Amino acid sequence: MTLDIQQSLSGQPWRWRYQGGDDLTRDLTDQLLLARGVDEADLARQREPKLRDFMPDPSVFQDMDKAAKRIADAIEAGEKIAVFGDYDVDGATSAALLARLLRQLGNDPMLYIPDRLMEGYGPSGAALVKLKEQGADLCVTVDCGAQAFEALDEAATAGLDVIVCDHHQCDTRLPTAHALINPNRLDESETGAAHGHLAAVGMAFLLGAALLRELRARGRFVNGNPEPDLLPLLDLVALGTVADVAKLRTLNRAFVTQGLKIMARRGNIGLTALSRVAGLKKAPASRDLGFALGPRINAGGRVGEADLGVRLLTTSDPLEAEEIAARLDQYNEERRAIEAAVTESALEQAEAQADRSVICVAGEGWHPGVVGIVASRVKERYGRPAFVIGIDEDGTGKGSGRSISGVDLGAAVLSAKAEGLLVAGGGHAMAAGVTVAPGGVETLAAYLSQRLESDVDTARAGRALIIDAMLAPGGVAGALCDRIEAAGPYGAGWPAPRIAVGPARLVQPGVVGNGHVRFRAVGEDGMGFKGIAFRAADTEFGQAMLAATPDRRFWLAGVMKRDEWTGGDAAELHVEDAAYA
Repeated sequence: MTLDIQQSLSGQPWRWRYQGGDDLTRDLTDQLLLARGVDEADLARQREPKLRDFMPDPSVFQDMDKAAKRIADAIEAGEKIAVFGDYDVDGATSAALLARLLRQLGNDPMLYIPDRLMEGYGPSGAALVKLKEQGADLCVTVDCGAQAFEALDEAATAGLDVIVCDHHQCDTRLPTAHALINPNRLDESETGAAHGHLAAVGMAFLLGAALLRELRARGRFVNGNPEPDLLPLLDLVALGTVADVAKLRTLNRAFVTQGLKIMARRGNIGLTALSRVAGLKKAPASRDLGFALGPRINAGGRVGEADLGVRLLTTSDPLEAEEIAARLDQYNEERRAIEAAVTESALEQAEAQADRSVICVAGEGWHPGVVGIVASRVKERYGRPAFVIGIDEDGTGKGSGRSISGVDLGAAVLSAKAEGLLVAGGGHAMAAGVTVAPGGVETLAAYLSQRLESDVDTARAGRALIIDAMLAPGGVAGALCDRIEAAGPYGAGWPAPRIAVGPARLVQPGVVGNGHVRFRAVGEDGMGFKGIAFRAADTEFGQAMLAATPDRRFWLAGVMKRDEWTGGDAAELHVEDAAYA
């Protein structure tokens, strides 16, 4: 046990991530890489993830070459191509990537993003037929389509060729499509399936690589006809990957590492405008993509206009970029207010389900644009999978679920759909969406709790706070933050290093903002740092911190960040748990 802490103030043990403990004989970067599962022989490649070291041959994926040939044919014949995306960040970045590439190839595509409230998730038959009537000869769906059986049948009847580029879990049967690219196809090759953690924007990038290779083989890029460069589009890949909470391993880690470098050059005027309204003055870090840029693009699809995100990411007009960015920022503020109200109601309901394997709450009028975010809040509070479902006027429920590590929510939703408990549903291991017929929420909740009970029990039995390093209070410093960043980028599947700091007494702990506990921690030598525990005021460890007396000493565990307000070498700790010293 780390520091011999077998039960913290939140009721869990602390354990070392790296079995060598806090190994001071090793380079810190190597220690962090090894702790995240990197083999000793692979350290050199992983220290600085480059695309060429992780990029697969796109042809390993089922239907990839078939899709590339069809798009190349459309480009050469001057056919009209439509790109059909989803209304979230992954969908917007995927659609923007293909649109920008196609424009460079001389084909100006139609862009279609469905309205969350009016049309729901994924392609509908009506939307695809409408695209055909408006002149589309080929449609590429991105971040959707893997479960769109009826819609793609209607498209085929209307004479519209459809290519599906998706990453969501697939059924045993596949929808009608000219090509279906998805590493999570059940008939995918072993090499292709190994990339099942890619976001849709990562798959769109690979489709772009396959398309350029196909056109290159046809002699397209000769006689002064330049070949587009995919690398400047990596900023979109990084944003979509992080915002979709895709695991930052292997190729994804290279995508984000290199994409952040591209983003720092501010070549995409839409992203530059969005960074400005988000108050990002420095080059964005991985965390900024998930907490500053992503939510603002999402806000258009959640509470505003669904196509604002893709319009921002594809515009070449600086004035339009500034105007759209400002609107997205405003929509994000509206989203926060709606989210706060729904979260309060959802948590009140969830309290009565605290002993269930899966928490499933529902409410009339809950905005479908925030149910996914609220599900994350409920999951975080109770440490178990959670579904939050908004009930429409006709009684239909539309909701989202979020899972915990080790519990496959997407598979459970597909199973519930097969049992006839859902009108529609799909997703992946950590997140899923559902549509429930009137009166069906309780039946669904009982089914999910029973089906996932064993998985949840196993996952929770192994619950522990994982520690990467231990410091005295005086060791919390900006320079160390920089050394830690060298083993990044951090995110899902590649967690930011968690540091245990202490023993320390807390000075003037208090509540700020939306239930955050703010304090200053001081060691025996008088050295100290600022800290904050987000949304912890009503948790057990937060209450203990607020009640701290001058003679009480704590161990604090969390993620260390540079203190941008204080500047210099100052750093602060974002606390996730605490224990008495």
